Amino acid sequence: MIEVEHLTKYYGEYPAVRDVSFAVEKGQVVGFLGPNGAGKSTTMRILAGFLTATGGKVTVNGKDVFWDPIAARRSIGYMPESCPLYTDMRVEEYLWFRGGLKGLARRERKTRLGYVLERCWLKDVKRQIVGTLSKGYRQRVGLADALIADPPVLILDEPTAGLDPTQILETRKLMRELGQQHTMLLSTHILSEVEATCDSVIIIYQGKVAEDGSLAAVRQRHGNKPLEDVFVRLTGQEGI
Repeated sequence: MIEVEHLTKYYGEYPAVRDVSFAVEKGQVVGFLGPNGAGKSTTMRILAGFLTATGGKVTVNGKDVFWDPIAARRSIGYMPESCPLYTDMRVEEYLWFRGGLKGLARRERKTRLGYVLERCWLKDVKRQIVGTLSKGYRQRVGLADALIADPPVLILDEPTAGLDPTQILETRKLMRELGQQHTMLLSTHILSEVEATCDSVIIIYQGKVAEDGSLAAVRQRHGNKPLEDVFVRLTGQEGI
């Protein structure tokens, strides 16, 4: 569903992403890990078509992100770390608008709007102005936006950032359920979240892939250590 080959991204002379290659198979839920500045968000923005690359190839659901970007985006539900919401719109108004932009017919849009309001725990605030919501609720609106067109691929960048502990548990449960219907690439700093929701893991460090494989295989290659120990070893975070 997602294929990345020799992806490179320079900001001036700085290589944010350096020769990154990986694949996410249909039906997989993959944790995309790395310390701050490792290139995670840059890579995800490129996959979602919001940022151009310096070099390499990316296909999503068989569509080339660079040469056929509109078709590729139709297959993707993207939730960035900081959701760029329209703060002067009501929640249901915003999601109705976004569904229209994504090409949903009126009847399908109505059905999907009811679904995402229910699944993302937004029914109680559906008439509230987005700008008055807490960060946690804004994250829910961003997730609902990613889901509204029922895309086969979800790319979620820090989906539980700003949520309280109860909301985090609810969101993890939702992501496990969504993983049965969607291929998912999930970025997070919470390693227990990856172990609870993901099948496989990709660890990126200094713009390069440091590890890639199923959780069991990755741990086995590192002496059956917990994922946290593997992450610390690969990213040089000891003593920080």
